[in-house]
Order: sequence, then structure tokens, then C-alpha cells
Amino acid sequence: MPHPLLPELERLVTQVASSRNFELCGLQLLTHTSPMTLEVQIRHNSGSDVSLDDCAEFSTVLGEALESSELLKEAYVLEISSPGIGEQLSDDRDFKTFRGFPVEASFRDKDGSEKRIEGLLLERDETTLQINIQGRIKRLPRDCVIAVRLTTPSA
Repeated sequence: MPHPLLPELERLVTQVASSRNFELCGLQLLTHTSPMTLEVQIRHNSGSDVSLDDCAEFSTVLGEALESSELLKEAYVLEISSPGIGEQLSDDRDFKTFRGFPVEASFRDKDGSEKRIEGLLLERDETTLQINIQGRIKRLPRDCVIAVRLTTPSA
């Protein structure tokens, strides 16, 4: 069950990120650590890489916003990073950026059972996800796709 503060934290972080020309890519509140950890992944709105300086600057600005919001009443650690490679593809920019990259797609077939395929990402449009599997194009209905993630190419 997600932490009850996550929606409010997400609103705050999105607002701060937007004001600094960043986009929020991921947010996790790890309450099983002591102190708890707030992990935030950002990227530039332009799609360019996030540097260590960007992360440090954003950490300062977000830290101040979190303190003034008083959402987190306990001690916490704030970790800022970029999503990096190996992530799950989610938005249209991801699918355009990683065209031709090896991916694993999990989807539900006509029987409702979950299946996985691996191949090279071709494209995703409004209705289908297309993957090249050893020269053959597999078209999956977009509404049947559960997840698509980058993989390491096999030798």
C-alpha cells in the first residue's frame, strides 16, 4: 500500500521541478530505512542529461521546499538522481529516444495470460507497440502491454 503522503509529496516535487525546468521521473519514500529516504529522479524538460551539479542544486531547492511544507515531520534523507538506463519506458519521449534499443515487453495475450518477449524497439503509436524480433515485426495492442523495459543486448 502506498504511503499516504506520496500524492502530496509528488505534487510538491513536481511543482519545484517544473519551476527549475526539470521533469519528475520517479518518486519513492522508503520508510523502512532509518532515517527514511525520499528518492527523487529528475530529468531536464529538454531531454538533456542531468549532471551532478543539477542534482545538488535541485536537492537544495527541494530540501528548502520540503522543510517549509512540513510534510515530513521525521528525519529523512533526500536523494536526487537521474533515471538512467535500465529503466522502464513510460512516456512518448522514452519510446522515441530508445528506438532500436533492446527491450523486454510484458503483455497480456488474448487468453489473459501474461507473456514476455524480447527484441528491438521499433515504435509505439496510439494503438500498437512494435518490436523487431529477429527480423520479424511483432505488433502488440497498446492496451495489452503491461510494461516495457530496456535490457542488455544479448551476444
